[in-house]
Amino acid sequence: MELAETSGELLNESGPTVSNGPRVEMATLDDLPALTELVMDLFSTSGDFRPNREAQERGLRLILEQPSRGRIAVVRNDDRIFGMVNMLFTISTARGGFVILMEDVVIHPHHRGQGYGTMLVDHVVEFAKQKRFLRITLLTDKISAESQEFFRKQGFEYSNMIPMRRLIE
Repeated sequence: MELAETSGELLNESGPTVSNGPRVEMATLDDLPALTELVMDLFSTSGDFRPNREAQERGLRLILEQPSRGRIAVVRNDDRIFGMVNMLFTISTARGGFVILMEDVVIHPHHRGQGYGTMLVDHVVEFAKQKRFLRITLLTDKISAESQEFFRKQGFEYSNMIPMRRLIE
């Protein structure tokens, strides 16, 4: 069933459930194939990353198997997953406590513009508040004005810090 045919209202994890209505939940290992497909799609349009099914599946599995490392939230109905967000946990000496690095915010291309990205980001913010995380940091594509505008609307702002990386091969 296509999402447009779904009669349920948009819900989050804390709201009442409507049969087959879109909702945000924490992912499980059973979701690994669908999550891998979403990340493969994301990386196919990225200038910094190349899709590699084995690597993406391995990375997702590392998170799903160790909840102390992070969590993956998904927006789904009873039939399929429409999107995901990856929350990695670390410690900030600047903030003096635990923080979240939010990555892989991706909505399936056929389901964009329907509020699912906002549902996922709202879930991350609520999770951070409940667990007393002190900051949420994210990286978004420099060339994607659309992504940057989406995150600005969600309350994120530019930092004076710039990302740098060194790949270890």
